[in-house]
Amino acid sequence: MSDTDGLGARLFVGLQYLLPQHALSRLVYRLARVRTAWLKNLLIDAFVREFRPDMSDAAQADPRSHPTFNAFFTRALRDGSRPVDADPAAIVSPVDGTVSECGPIRGDRLLQAKGHDYTLGALLAGNEALTHRYEGGLYATLYLAPFNYHRIHMALAGTLAAAAYVPGWLFSVNRTTAAHVAGLYARNERIVCHFEDPATPHALILVGALNVGSMETVWHGEVTPRTPRAAAKLRPGPERAPLALPKGAEMGRFNMGSTVILLLPPGRAHWDTGLAAGRTVRVGERIGTLEPPRLAAGGG
Repeated sequence: MSDTDGLGARLFVGLQYLLPQHALSRLVYRLARVRTAWLKNLLIDAFVREFRPDMSDAAQADPRSHPTFNAFFTRALRDGSRPVDADPAAIVSPVDGTVSECGPIRGDRLLQAKGHDYTLGALLAGNEALTHRYEGGLYATLYLAPFNYHRIHMALAGTLAAAAYVPGWLFSVNRTTAAHVAGLYARNERIVCHFEDPATPHALILVGALNVGSMETVWHGEVTPRTPRAAAKLRPGPERAPLALPKGAEMGRFNMGSTVILLLPPGRAHWDTGLAAGRTVRVGERIGTLEPPRLAAGGG
């Protein structure tokens, strides 16, 4: 029996149904922004002891130098520490993390974990136009552990064409929960961003999770926590960031960890052979390749 099937795993998942998920996440949001030095340092020191994040590539290597726990958690990296594959055909990882699952979208179904799948339509909250566009395409689900770098970058050059907030639960998105909660990524709160580009359209879905105090993008600022928690189209603030961003540019961040799902339409690309569940990825490294007919000057 695997560690995702035992009694402890089932109790962990069952407890999540009973917890006040959004209230807990709002509490984490407040704690993560406390500026009282002793409390902020206590939180940072406890996190470093438990998760041992690699600070060698951080712009500020001293964890306590950050003004809040959230500033430490969403820390910037040193310039040049994540080179972006410059090949115009390269699709790059948008995050530091681990591949949960990846592969073809079989009709409208994506694999969540062994024995569990979910529909593209549910993930995209019933958006028929986007669902039709990505049916039969490719997906990659990338999990960010607590110790990972938590900013999100562009997998391809693109122009933001639409963005939406989708309300939902805040289940944990770790391997244990993914093995037990049906339709996990389509049930959790999320932000859906769709991009157009001469090379290929694509989508990035930011999936919220338990204790993810906030999700934000460079165009909309903090999207969550949100009141009321109702589905909404997100309007970009033109003063925040240009709608068109190059491959590798920062497009958002998780204020605490979660998952990103990258979608590509059919016939436009293929994943690299080595991309598989369990592989560790880093921002900017190649994870796939555009098909030659789809290359264009704006794609790199």
